[in-house]
Amino acid sequence: MKLFPYAHATHPQWRMAAALVLAQLRAQMALPAYAATPSLGLLYITDHYAGQAQAILDHLSAELPEVTDWSGTVGVGIAANNVEYFDEPALAVMLCDLSPDQYRVFSGVAPLPASGVEPSGFVAHTALLHADPGSHDLGELVAEVADRTQSGYVFGGLVGSRSASVQFAASSAGHLRGQGAVGGVFSGGISGVAFGPEVELISRVTQGAQPIDRERSVTAVDGNLVLELDGEPALDVLLRELGVSLAQPQQAMERLRRTLVGLTLPQHRPADAPAQGHARGQFGPEVMVRHIIGLDPARRGVAVAEHPPLGARLAFCERHVQAARADLIRVCSEIREELEPETLGMGTSMVSADPEPVVARHIVGALYVSCSGRGGLHFGAPSAELQIVRRALGDVPLVGFFAGGEIAHQQLYGYTGVLTVFTAPA
Repeated sequence: MKLFPYAHATHPQWRMAAALVLAQLRAQMALPAYAATPSLGLLYITDHYAGQAQAILDHLSAELPEVTDWSGTVGVGIAANNVEYFDEPALAVMLCDLSPDQYRVFSGVAPLPASGVEPSGFVAHTALLHADPGSHDLGELVAEVADRTQSGYVFGGLVGSRSASVQFAASSAGHLRGQGAVGGVFSGGISGVAFGPEVELISRVTQGAQPIDRERSVTAVDGNLVLELDGEPALDVLLRELGVSLAQPQQAMERLRRTLVGLTLPQHRPADAPAQGHARGQFGPEVMVRHIIGLDPARRGVAVAEHPPLGARLAFCERHVQAARADLIRVCSEIREELEPETLGMGTSMVSADPEPVVARHIVGALYVSCSGRGGLHFGAPSAELQIVRRALGDVPLVGFFAGGEIAHQQLYGYTGVLTVFTAPA
């Protein structure tokens, strides 16, 4: 497997941006290290181009006939190696060097089979998802797609657009009978790419919020209104941790607007988690960050943008630039360590008589889905977030988008980044 050709450009006219992208792609496809005839394209556009989504897809498909399958979506911003495009018309493309029998593009008119196994023998192992945030029971839809994969792991993000919410899903395998002509641009539901078990990838979630104090157990709840934490009124816990009082509403509201909650559902809690909850530190991937949407002084409750069950763990938290930066570096380092395993010296007794060879791997392409509330400005400068990824991960083909919510581990996240790399033997 060779490097995935990728390109990105900005221009007020989409045809000019597409021409710049095509020139970059063709130049890379002519190089020995890059794939010459990739068949799967990932396409991300900013919402400035959302109204021209079909025209862009048609144009790229005509100019790149070897690319038979397309997937992607729109974001308030898009990402590429070392650069972010926010509030400007831009597009990014990555062409994946995967055999057509190793992936399937799916959508509402060409869904994955319930078993995850197609008559052709293709088995869905993991999947990249693009989802419309306005879809009914979105969490259940994500879980349903995850259940149709062998590993149960899906990754991706929600469409982020201030105009049309569109997804790209064009497949050479066609669509369901009776659905009429399909141009490859959709609104609503979920689309994406399922990958077979032979496609090797590594995926990590990086959090952008830091707990203010320790986790507590939800011991009383009414819908989305958390009434008690460890048997104590939830509002009392919140005010104490923030050091504010409702007797001084202006000061309290200023602090409360910056406060979020980190939730860990019972089924997602790590087996080795402390019984009393983690102390202040860094959230793990099991934590979902949600907004505080109201207070109930009469019932001493805190309303959150989720329906936490009894027994869920909750920690009040806040967005934290330094913690987000450190965690992003951490996940990049974890990926690099997994790709470059340390080998044991030949003279040690720990080496078995017939040791299995340790094969180092390298990155051929990467996908980064980040929250629209993150990006360079949150990290201190334009493109700062993607520059951190570049320094930590190296100069690798990378595209992505800034989403209205992130997807990983069958969960919907907020204020996170989901970094996924495709690998091949070095």
